[in-house]
Amino acid sequence: MKLHEHQAKGMFADAGIPTPSSQLASSVEGAVEAADEIGYPVAIKAQVHVGGRGKAGGIKLVSDEKEAQAAADEILGMDLKGLHVSQVLVEEAVDFTDELYLGVTMDRGDGRPVAMVSSRGGVDIEEVAAEDPDAIVREHVDPAFGLHPYQARRAAFEAGLDEVATDTARVLSTLYKLWEEQDATEVEINPLMVTSDGSVIAADAVMNIDDDALFRHSDLAAIEEEAAADDLERKANEYDFDYVRLEGNVGIIGNGAGLVMTTLDLVDHYGGQPANFLDIGGGAKAERVANALDMVFSDENADAVVFNIFGGITRGDEVAAGINEALEQFDEIPKPVTVRLAGTNATEGREILNTDLITVEETLEAAVQHAVEQATEVDT
Repeated sequence: MKLHEHQAKGMFADAGIPTPSSQLASSVEGAVEAADEIGYPVAIKAQVHVGGRGKAGGIKLVSDEKEAQAAADEILGMDLKGLHVSQVLVEEAVDFTDELYLGVTMDRGDGRPVAMVSSRGGVDIEEVAAEDPDAIVREHVDPAFGLHPYQARRAAFEAGLDEVATDTARVLSTLYKLWEEQDATEVEINPLMVTSDGSVIAADAVMNIDDDALFRHSDLAAIEEEAAADDLERKANEYDFDYVRLEGNVGIIGNGAGLVMTTLDLVDHYGGQPANFLDIGGGAKAERVANALDMVFSDENADAVVFNIFGGITRGDEVAAGINEALEQFDEIPKPVTVRLAGTNATEGREILNTDLITVEETLEAAVQHAVEQATEVDT
């Protein structure tokens, strides 16, 4: 479960992390009223779950009412990397001298939580990690004891934040407590701004919660629908699919998390970019297949679809019949679909599949390559 920026900032502020004054608005008039009340200059920020909002035109700094009206009118209703913007956060502009990065997540390779600090905030932290990994200071945490204060201070000093090390360490310690107490998978501030008077303030907020832990957090479960990234994630909840929206253009459907992850890796290997992770679970009955196709067909970013199905307990010919029945529910197949079917009775299943509506490949590699080629042709 992903929280919107304004929801995460509310939790950060309640925990004692400094955040700018802000108000949520869903109309141009509401945004202007909020800006007038907060006082100019303000930032008007699209509330969607996607990175790079500023570069995509989803964040604008305005200095008067006329600019606020124009910015809100432009951002509200816009399509931001495939996501519809229905709300904006109107936020006090911060007079800053530096931008930092703080984050907490699980280091699965090490098997422990890791707290991170970097002096290179305000940019894509994945790019920093790839280009200059030493620019990110990491402190691994023993979950039995939590993040010790000395670890938070050490991380801040090793990152070269001498003048604001104490404040930064305090914020990092609070982030870790939130991560632990709220069963988060990730918490992040990028950037944590250093102000002209030498204090720090969270200018952005990311907080993702483990869905399987929501039964322990009735307050978070209550806002789950509001926090949903878009209609696709709401549909995934309704259909009971494991779904993650990504930023590529090759839609991916599979029956099993490992199978889907392998498909994602192969799409990347063959030069494509996955549009989603979609696991429809065991079996592949017609209704679930139709629901999965409906989701991927509804994703404006997906230009082609690869369907990776392994027939285990459910036989391949039954799976194929389900796919055919699902495809027949659509008046028109809006995007090219490639199917790879393996496992029990796979040969019989491939013979049944309606090749007038889809492309069938015997191997996963061939299916992925074909889907990547189709998506590339659409782009060009």
